[in-house]
Amino acid sequence: MTAQTPDSVAVGTPDLSFLLQHTAHVLTTQMTAALAEIGMSPRAHCVLAHALQAERTQAQIAELSDLDKTTMVVTVDMLERAGLAERVPSPTDRRARIIKVTPRGEETVAAGQAIVDRVHRDVLDALPEDEQAVFVSALNRLATGHCAVPAESPEGVQGVRRPRQART
Repeated sequence: MTAQTPDSVAVGTPDLSFLLQHTAHVLTTQMTAALAEIGMSPRAHCVLAHALQAERTQAQIAELSDLDKTTMVVTVDMLERAGLAERVPSPTDRRARIIKVTPRGEETVAAGQAIVDRVHRDVLDALPEDEQAVFVSALNRLATGHCAVPAESPEGVQGVRRPRQART
């Protein structure tokens, strides 16, 4: 990856790595700051939202949220301490725990989702109206097509967090 600036991409092949990673980083910082308004992190919001959608085990939510086991445990511990969620025994697997969202957690998910929607809307509103649907369509096409599956690398990708995988 090269260290191009936004101005230098006008010459030659655009540095898509820079453009996508920089934009994703800025969006992540904006989302983190916005959710901090209600004392929530993007990760905690993601876990709560997945838990609210359906009765899911901690392992299922970790997979949907692309969290490793340790991070998931720490996140659910924090959600329990805050009174937003609780672990309850699974009715079908005595070893598994279901993450149940409390009434306070439901209110927090709703407030958090309004913030997430606002941040996303602000990003789209930065584009001319006639480009918004095209932009989203192009990103969806890449995310579900050419860029749907990461390439295998014997050394892994250094310094880059693996993006969440689409679930089918």
